Amino acid sequence: MSLSASPSLFRNFGRNFAVIAMAFLYTALTFGTALTPSAAEARGKPVYYTAELAAPAEELHTVVNGVIWRCEGTSCMAAKTNSRAVITCARLSREMGPVTSFTAKGKALTAEKLAKCND
Repeated sequence: MSLSASPSLFRNFGRNFAVIAMAFLYTALTFGTALTPSAAEARGKPVYYTAELAAPAEELHTVVNGVIWRCEGTSCMAAKTNSRAVITCARLSREMGPVTSFTAKGKALTAEKLAKCND
């Protein structure tokens, strides 16, 4: 009785390994594509937040807390996030400078909440 391995065992191993590697590669690429929002999705979301900055924005588009803010001069707008309005305002203020007014779904922040936003 011989203990040596059959050549066909190695031949099948190489083929099986290649199939498994391709399956992992395909899965990784598929999940990456499925989970990444397209530019059309980013543009198509309705405006939920509006903000007025104390100084004009340096860029037309800025990503803050995972949402794209579109700005022209001192006026900025963005789609809804998962954070509360005061938190979203504070993050915008940290990234883009003092905020003079902030609305969420058409409702303006109070002066007290706006002050917290800019702290």
